[in-house]
Amino acid sequence: MSHEEHHRQHRVGWLRAAVLGANDGIVSTASLIIGVASANSGHNAILVAGTAGLVAGAISMAAGEYVSVCSQADTEKSDLLQEQQSLEQDYEGEVFELAEIYQQRGLEAELSEQVARQLMAHDALAAHSRDEIGISEISSAQPISAAISSALSFTLGAILPLLTAYLYHGSSLPIAVAVLSLVFLAMLGALSAALSGAKILTGIARVTFWGTLAMAVTAIVGLVFDVAV
Repeated sequence: MSHEEHHRQHRVGWLRAAVLGANDGIVSTASLIIGVASANSGHNAILVAGTAGLVAGAISMAAGEYVSVCSQADTEKSDLLQEQQSLEQDYEGEVFELAEIYQQRGLEAELSEQVARQLMAHDALAAHSRDEIGISEISSAQPISAAISSALSFTLGAILPLLTAYLYHGSSLPIAVAVLSLVFLAMLGALSAALSGAKILTGIARVTFWGTLAMAVTAIVGLVFDVAV
């Protein structure tokens, strides 16, 4: 019988960007709303601040992801170009270099050379990029998808506390936003843990801890400014 395993490594790129964006969207927008509301600002001012935070945050996340992943892509291209030049200048040396890598992984010397030659005959650059440099189709940099994923996930995350502020008009708005945002963060932590194969409680704990800390600090800032005014 055939045995098929379901791995999660192919999700790393988009999952990291999506979780980061959604978490940042919830935490930063909720914290901003709580900080402004704690300073006894008007409801319209709170909504304007939250909306501005959503727009600026989404663009910032997209730009940040794009620039950082482009830097990774530039590094990968540079390494691949250098490897291509090495293959053109010293093919046999690259064969033995690849064979040594396989020997370190447990193959015998003769077999490792045979494997290296066969793989390089099929696609020499791909063999070296994968086994020598560590670049594969799964882990290769994708700036556009990372930027889009981060911007969309940030927007979705930020809409949740902003919608809470839009619908709730009571004096305890900071508490309502904080409580619901923690619920949203717990849901995000559980979902990301499930997709990555981690423990659900661990995923929930690590996002709610930092979210609580951020919202508490900004609430204190708002109270300080309100007292000062």
